Amino acid sequence: MSLSLHIIATTALLSLHFFLLFVNSSSIDPYKTLHLILNPNGTVTRLDTIPQSPPSPDPNLPTPALSKDLTINQSKHTWARIYLPHKSPKSKLPLIVFYHGGGFIFYSAASTYFHNFCANLANQTQSVVVSLDYRLAPEHRLPAAYYDSVEVLHWIKTSKDPWLTRHVDYSRCYLMGESAGGNIAYNAGLRAASIVNEIKPVNIKGLILIQPFFGGTKRTPSELRLEKDLNLPLIVTDSMWNLSLPLGVDRDYVYSNPTVNGGGKILDKIRLFGWKVAVFGCDGDQLVDRQRELVKLLEGKSVNVVGQFYSGGRHGIFVGDASMSEKVFDLVKSFY
Repeated sequence: MSLSLHIIATTALLSLHFFLLFVNSSSIDPYKTLHLILNPNGTVTRLDTIPQSPPSPDPNLPTPALSKDLTINQSKHTWARIYLPHKSPKSKLPLIVFYHGGGFIFYSAASTYFHNFCANLANQTQSVVVSLDYRLAPEHRLPAAYYDSVEVLHWIKTSKDPWLTRHVDYSRCYLMGESAGGNIAYNAGLRAASIVNEIKPVNIKGLILIQPFFGGTKRTPSELRLEKDLNLPLIVTDSMWNLSLPLGVDRDYVYSNPTVNGGGKILDKIRLFGWKVAVFGCDGDQLVDRQRELVKLLEGKSVNVVGQFYSGGRHGIFVGDASMSEKVFDLVKSFY
């Protein structure tokens, strides 16, 4: 079975699984829904085997882009997959630092789903892409992933790898993430805005947030409307927050709800730096109201933000659907 057919079949089975669970919603075990076993020591056993792809540094292979893996922090077991277009122009290329999705608890930089997206991203936007494999919750609850998301910027600054030193224009760096990765990209941006001198020559020019994963204790209309959505039911997102947030806090904590305290004074720096921010979303995603709230917050701070919202769709469509990925690639090129 081809990978695309495998994904379609898996999605269909998961949808049936969710439907059967919601026939008797009072008996739902969200961790069974996520195919997780909670262990007594606070870790989880992940029962699903997610397809993985190896890096492809061979220029003779018909891949969208070259790729290779490099260690970021050996003690934390963090690493990054770097993507380089096959035919790089003589001029240096923009840099995109990418953070994968998965509710903070699933996937990696090697997951085929994100590997294919990043390879196409590098090729179609003519960019160097650094995709971070950060530490996952609940073994490493937030802010561990945020620490990793900033550490990779310091690593890029000091790395002597020729794919970076020969091909990257460090003055044009963008942080991008999908779903939980969009949350991480946003929080990495907030942290990076306070240490711009420490990460030079890496100069962040903007954030590209693809259906970023945010939450709150008060339900939004889209969460209520899509509470039992087969693609991403509300009980699943609640459980992901329970596994990833620091112990003892709720969904109105700043990590999950960017609107608390008016977003913080750091947004004024992002405005002054002239960063461009793009937020992608669609009406078929229960998170869409949270994403619209973020755009409204940034607009209120006079940040240069654009909301790219589409009718229909589902959570994950901008990575999983090639035609919607093109919309992301087109916006990235317009930022350049």
